[in-house]
Formats: sequence, C-alpha cells, structure tokens
Amino acid sequence: MKLFVGLGNPAAEHAFNRHNVGFMAVDAIAGAHDFPSWRKRFQGAACEGRLGREQVILLKPGTFMNESGRAVGEAVRFYKLKLDDVIVFHDELDLAPGKIRVKTGGGVAGHNGLRSVTAHIGNDYVRVRIGIGHPGTKELVTHHVLRDFAKADRAWLEPLLAAIAANAHYLADGAPDKFQSRVAHAMQTEQAEEPPPREPRKREAKPSAKPEAPAETTLGSKLRRWLGS
Repeated sequence: MKLFVGLGNPAAEHAFNRHNVGFMAVDAIAGAHDFPSWRKRFQGAACEGRLGREQVILLKPGTFMNESGRAVGEAVRFYKLKLDDVIVFHDELDLAPGKIRVKTGGGVAGHNGLRSVTAHIGNDYVRVRIGIGHPGTKELVTHHVLRDFAKADRAWLEPLLAAIAANAHYLADGAPDKFQSRVAHAMQTEQAEEPPPREPRKREAKPSAKPEAPAETTLGSKLRRWLGS
C-alpha cells in the first residue's frame, strides 16, 4: 500500500493558491482514476483506490500547511507504512513552472509543510516537487505562494496535472524515475504541439455566428472554473 499526500491549505480562500498545487495533484489523480468520494479521515480528507499493482490512499491534510505532519503521521501509523511508501506532492519555488522533480529525502528548503511532515514521520519519504517558479526576491515569496494561479498559468498547469494523473501508477509501482521522465515527455509534447498565435481577425461588416466551443475534459473544466474563466 502507498500513501499519496497532497500538501495545501484546506480553507476555501486558499483553494487555487500556488501553495495548493499538491492538493490539485491528488485531486487530478482521484478524478482520472475514478477513486471514490473523499471522506473525512486522518485529520483531513482521504480516498482509496488502485494504481497499477498497488492499493493507494490519497490524503489532503486538513491541519493547514504548517501542521501537515499531524495528518500524515496519523495515516502512516494506522497503516504501518514504511517511509518509502509515502509520496508527498508539493509546490517548489526553485523549479520553473511546469517542471517536476522526484527525490527521496533531502532538505525541506524552507517549505513549512515538508518541515512538519519530516518532524512527524522522519525524512526519507518521496517528494514530488511541482515547480511554481520564484518571484525573484525572498520578500515576495509569501505573497507569491499564497496568491491564486493566474489565468495565463492554465497553459502549463492543466497539462501538467493531467500528465501527473496519467502517470501516477509509476509512482505507486516504485518507478519514480519513469514517472518523472514520462511527465517531462508529456509536457515537451504539449509544448511542441501548441499552435502558433493566430493573426488578429479583421472586423467584418456583419457579425458571424459564434462557433460552438469544443467539449472539455472534466479536469479542464474544473481548472477553468478555478482560474476564473
């Protein structure tokens, strides 16, 4: 059994913050793989399903970012998990937007959610670092992470979450390098296939009928609601 933890803050006003991209990642996994509804467990929200050969618990701590370890520790003790069975998804300032890295152990780099998890269960768990970019100066970091993603971020955020969800079974099966490479490949393909910007249309004498919008995926629709379109 594996425990996938998304880090974030549970209050509604934080739902679309950059700091909550860990929550968004496990939400995307749950939706893509038809996990059952979330329910209150382990001082947070949890659901359980199968990825690849493994049974997986998804967890979103309800203890707020700085106390995330309380919820994670409770789940780890309940299932008697080893640390390499715990995979934590979190925002990473030191990676460019749309990039991910997977690592086991290491420092917490000032991330209060990781600091709390380490304090409660130890350090040698797996981290999926999801790049959100750095605002440039230390003084702007808090404002940056606690602000919502911009509409322009949709271009990389939606395909990244979809790629994380589509390849999450590699993490469950103990192949983090393959997970990382497959997600990177999906993002490179997405960028290569992105159409060039369209030329501005000339004004017509008569208004033409508005073309019907293409159908959206569930994830795409949700992100569009998140990002205020």
